[in-house]
Amino acid sequence: MGLGELAHVVLALLFVLVLVVLLSRLARRARGLGGRGRELLEVLADVPLAQKERAVLLRVGTTQVLLGVAPGQVTALHVLPVPIANAVAAEAPAVPSFQALLKRSLGL
Repeated sequence: MGLGELAHVVLALLFVLVLVVLLSRLARRARGLGGRGRELLEVLADVPLAQKERAVLLRVGTTQVLLGVAPGQVTALHVLPVPIANAVAAEAPAVPSFQALLKRSLGL
């Protein structure tokens, strides 16, 4: 493999990397284009109960609802008369973005 071929492979890989980063940014922005839905409906906490079942604490307007979610089924388990403090959402560990993981792995 010559130096020219190696440069071609490196440039192709860099192009793919830049494309992945740009597509991830575009996808992140497209998720934010919902408008009013974000202020009316918000997932505060999400806890897996089994392999395909989970409990979800949802804020609908000013009311909080605990839901049981399974494949093909969503059940309202409890409507909270007094909302749990929003500290629940703050306690959830932040999931790093793909871009942050990629930068960390590349040492940037």
